[in-house]
Amino acid sequence: MADEPVDVLVIGAGAAGAAFAWSLSETRMNILCLEQGDWMDPASYPTNGLDWELRGLGDFALSPNTRKRREDYPVEDSESPIKASMFSAVGGSTILYAGHYPRLHPSDFRVRTLDGVADDWPIDYATLAPYYAENDRVMGVAGLAGDPAYPPKEVPLPPVPLGPLGERIARGFDALGWHWWPSDSAIATREHEGRAPCINLGPCVTGCAQGAKGSSDVTYWPAAVRRGVRVATRCRVREITVGPDGMADGAIYFDAEGVERKQRAEIVVVACNGIGTPRLLLHSRSKQFPDGLANSSGLVGKNLMFHPYGMVVGGFPERLDSFMGPTGCALMSHEFYETDRARGFLRGYSFEMLRGMGPMSTALWGMSAGRLPWGDGHHDAYAGVFARTGGVLAICEDLPEEHNCVTLDPALTDAHGIPAPKIRYRLSENSLRMLAHGTARGEEVLRAAGAEWTRVESPLRVAGWHLMGTARMGHDPAKSVVNAWGRSHDVKNLFVIDGSAFVTAGAVNPTCTIQALALYVADAIKKNLANLFD
Repeated sequence: MADEPVDVLVIGAGAAGAAFAWSLSETRMNILCLEQGDWMDPASYPTNGLDWELRGLGDFALSPNTRKRREDYPVEDSESPIKASMFSAVGGSTILYAGHYPRLHPSDFRVRTLDGVADDWPIDYATLAPYYAENDRVMGVAGLAGDPAYPPKEVPLPPVPLGPLGERIARGFDALGWHWWPSDSAIATREHEGRAPCINLGPCVTGCAQGAKGSSDVTYWPAAVRRGVRVATRCRVREITVGPDGMADGAIYFDAEGVERKQRAEIVVVACNGIGTPRLLLHSRSKQFPDGLANSSGLVGKNLMFHPYGMVVGGFPERLDSFMGPTGCALMSHEFYETDRARGFLRGYSFEMLRGMGPMSTALWGMSAGRLPWGDGHHDAYAGVFARTGGVLAICEDLPEEHNCVTLDPALTDAHGIPAPKIRYRLSENSLRMLAHGTARGEEVLRAAGAEWTRVESPLRVAGWHLMGTARMGHDPAKSVVNAWGRSHDVKNLFVIDGSAFVTAGAVNPTCTIQALALYVADAIKKNLANLFD
């Protein structure tokens, strides 16, 4: 069954798809977004019930392999020490992200030039700067202007309060003479664009019932829908189709009732994240593209980048109510961001402060970490841990390597019989040395802040929430999948706008840059409408 054709078909309603559709909607083109998840009801978020921590391990867990919701698809990640984390819904993984929202650095776009590894982006920081600023306004970014780690930039909202734990850890950075700054956070700290401010509840990673966290279902999508963009939910796309001329002509998908349908379109835009996008492109085989759509370079699915995470948790002598406040948003440090070859590795990492855990999570973690005994003494030990822990996360830059890849699994499928993505990934020696350095410095700063004990977990396993590089941009069609403004080298009406297009990963959370990139691509399309397919 075929649906009426549209001008633009966007596949995926997450961070990138939302920003792109909102920007392009000013053209008044007929834009349709297909999303395999649904609109989220904030009343259903775990924080509305007493079992909120338990549900964070179940139907709101980070991994789709744990959740197994109807809209999820399985990921075969047995050959990776880092497990994929994502969420399918209008708003995508922004539903469950912490909202830590820094930009890439200017150096991240020039890694080959500066350090002789990886590749330079075909665009630079200055190109994205106005889109970063526009995105900050729409998402409602909180922070503090003047961070010496960045070129000058404005921040729309005042920063998330540090709280007693943040003040403690900040003193540790000060004692060592290391850079720290209040985090850039996609969290409304006062009323913004009709959204209520944060009330420092804490469990941001199971959905924000307050609406303070800038998930794209409460920022970009309402405005885009008011402008006429349509979002069709519970629609799982099986493949992108091409016509005799080799141009994309639409997509085949399963609707909410499981009926197979064909949606025709003049332009197809893929925004399915760094795993879902290569999965879809590789499954979109045809006579013209036997190795997958837009894959003449052979690089679709290659160069998968996560951010390897090292976590250091410390215990403090006094109660700091450390569980209160946005999970990963208080302060950040970029002291070790740029390359210093004396450290024994190339590129660097950032620190993100980690608040304490809720009561159940404290108990589970305390038992696994050996901090809480069974039987006598359990409650006394628990009182010495709960509300007294906090930590830092070392977010390590992951350099692109072709052997780290996403392919199609030969046996595992989703509920509609579509092959599941298979991940093959291993940590490089550079990443391992960086993790060791980052966790050692993390222990050092927590001790300087007064922690009585520390515990390291590295690399974090269920930490594959930053998915990048699998359909990279570049000038050379032999070495990249899309050009400098997201258009496929092979298929002139096909665009990739999510983290797949990243050339390098930087050492900060990517969502801010993903959305700025999507706005930039949308703007490029608007500027080139007259000769878009030339």
